[in-house]
Amino acid sequence: MKIYYQGSKKQDGDEMIHQIEVSKIVPNPNQPRKDFADEAILKLANSIRQYGIIQPLTVRQAGDGYELISGERRLRASKELGMETVPCVIMNVSEMKSAEMSIIENLLREDLNIFEQAHAIETLIDTYDLTQEQIAKKLSNSQSFVANKLRLLRLSDEEREKILKNNLTERHARALLRIYDADTRQKVLDRIIDEGLNVTKSEELIEKIITSSKTNDSPSDSYSASTKTFKDVKSFYMAIDRAIDSVKNSGINIKSRRIENDEFTELTILIPKPTQSTEKALAKEAM
Repeated sequence: MKIYYQGSKKQDGDEMIHQIEVSKIVPNPNQPRKDFADEAILKLANSIRQYGIIQPLTVRQAGDGYELISGERRLRASKELGMETVPCVIMNVSEMKSAEMSIIENLLREDLNIFEQAHAIETLIDTYDLTQEQIAKKLSNSQSFVANKLRLLRLSDEEREKILKNNLTERHARALLRIYDADTRQKVLDRIIDEGLNVTKSEELIEKIITSSKTNDSPSDSYSASTKTFKDVKSFYMAIDRAIDSVKNSGINIKSRRIENDEFTELTILIPKPTQSTEKALAKEAM
């Protein structure tokens, strides 16, 4: 086993490996993993005690010290062992690039839980203006993969905690998202846990509940359910006209326009933006 000291260089022109003091390395604030199991850290520490750190940590210079890009668990295990220095590759990258690299690396390692993955993707979108397409490309995956991860964030904190605590899968979570009513979804989740339902049984239960709900709903209760019962295009237009009239009767002066072409019908609905006085009135009413 080769041991790399500060200033030494690996063969084949790879990066320089530096021995850096542990006390000078700070964690990456954009680390997507929030929970580090003590047992896993101790297990890694035992491995490092026997074999050393095989893969160097990656850092960037930050002030008088260094900010971690990747290798959080190795750093924690090293601290557990009381090590004074750890082998590192120093990269000359910006704070933004460092955050992006840290998040992408963790996503590629697939050792984040499903909600940590979703939050990491959300961070890349909200903070670093990356699109779903760009993230999918970096992960060598499809845009639908990224979109499905983000959908998981529609679940409440309580639902996420129950899913993780009871070792339910991402397929369980995605199946639950088919239920839009929060109270019903919570009851179904509790039943899945209590009865220990696997993914197939859970999906069957959810399908049965959704089908039952559609059967019991009247058109006035659910517009989305009523659209399933349209027998022809004419009845669809009539329903749209009734909806428009209902909105007009509420005092909103919306307008509709229908243009017939050889191949299709173009339906446009124009909704006026609220005036400043209207917005103030609504805000006052909401207080």
